[in-house]
Amino acid sequence: MAGVRRRDRRGRGLRGPLTPPRAPVSRTRAERFEDLVADEVRRLGRRWGRELARVDFVVEDVPDVDPASDGPVPLGLTEADADGGVRIVVYRRPVEARADGDRETGRLVRDLLVEEVADLLGLSPESVDPSYDSPDD
Repeated sequence: MAGVRRRDRRGRGLRGPLTPPRAPVSRTRAERFEDLVADEVRRLGRRWGRELARVDFVVEDVPDVDPASDGPVPLGLTEADADGGVRIVVYRRPVEARADGDRETGRLVRDLLVEEVADLLGLSPESVDPSYDSPDD
């Protein structure tokens, strides 16, 4: 039977994952980004838990924007739900495109969530999170 191919061509065994599935290195970029957003939401929830009880935090890949629009691509959005709750959406791809690495991505996510929560509560970002650095500084 000519042409039969085996995965174990050189006797090294079958290929498998290089790392265990639970190891941080084996998580996708999208999963790591969702973890980053969840960590920031937990951090904000420790101080503003009651005020954020009806807020749903969501990660989406890209915003739904008009291709003919010349404006900047939004990093996030706050919108009201039909049942009276609020959704804060963080757009992964625009945040990652604007950041220069993991540290910058984390800072952008933190600042974005602080700004959205501050706007929602009618407060300044500095009063929501004293460690917030204004982009104007």
